[in-house]
Amino acid sequence: MPAPKQATGTVETVDIAAIISSEKANLSPSRLARVTQMENSIVRGDLQTQKVQLYDELAHFWHDSAQSDALFCYYIGEKAKLVNSEKSLTFAANLFLQELKAVETPGVRTWMAVQAKDLFEKALEKNPTNDSSQIGLGSTYFFGAAGDGAPMAGITRIRDVAARDSTNMYAQFMLAYGGILSGQFEKAIERLEKVVRAEPTNSEAVFLLAEAYERNGDNANAVKWYEAGKKFVNRPEALHEIEERINSLKK
Repeated sequence: MPAPKQATGTVETVDIAAIISSEKANLSPSRLARVTQMENSIVRGDLQTQKVQLYDELAHFWHDSAQSDALFCYYIGEKAKLVNSEKSLTFAANLFLQELKAVETPGVRTWMAVQAKDLFEKALEKNPTNDSSQIGLGSTYFFGAAGDGAPMAGITRIRDVAARDSTNMYAQFMLAYGGILSGQFEKAIERLEKVVRAEPTNSEAVFLLAEAYERNGDNANAVKWYEAGKKFVNRPEALHEIEERINSLKK
């Protein structure tokens, strides 16, 4: 997934009520009736157990039937908060962080980053020494979770992990991602070269390296890494897009 360009200006804020309302407007009458029935299914008794089950069902409804990544992540996150284990919290946080990269609406992407930040913070309360959670938390700042959209505070947090462990490729990758967002392409390339040497099957790193070279004006190396990434792609339409990108860079 390519890195989005750094946002400029003020990003309009959204909340979960607005997202749910917007997504429901796209549902067929039968699906709207189904999800409304699910939402109203809580009865007296063991409310927490009922809510855990309900959030799981709603998550799968929005993922499988309605294809809403934002609401899929939201209900997984709400379930994780009730389960309240480090494993559930980090899973939900990382899900938000992964899925938000494909979200085109800046306000929704920022909302998802804030949700991920909250979940990572809760996970770190349980295990402050988890470097992956520290990196994940820092990464949310790239997408506006800190409130101002500036990635520097997040980069500093991730650098602390990389300074302790230079072999942590997740830290190197996310520092490179932050570098691309802030226009520091040469530093990003250096880090991504390290990642792909250590993890040659890391397809995300391969394509991000190709993009970093492209944004830095080095078309020859961009073509090299887009070509290298083709072996990870099995969807004809995606492969066609890569071929078009390669051909445009060769002109």
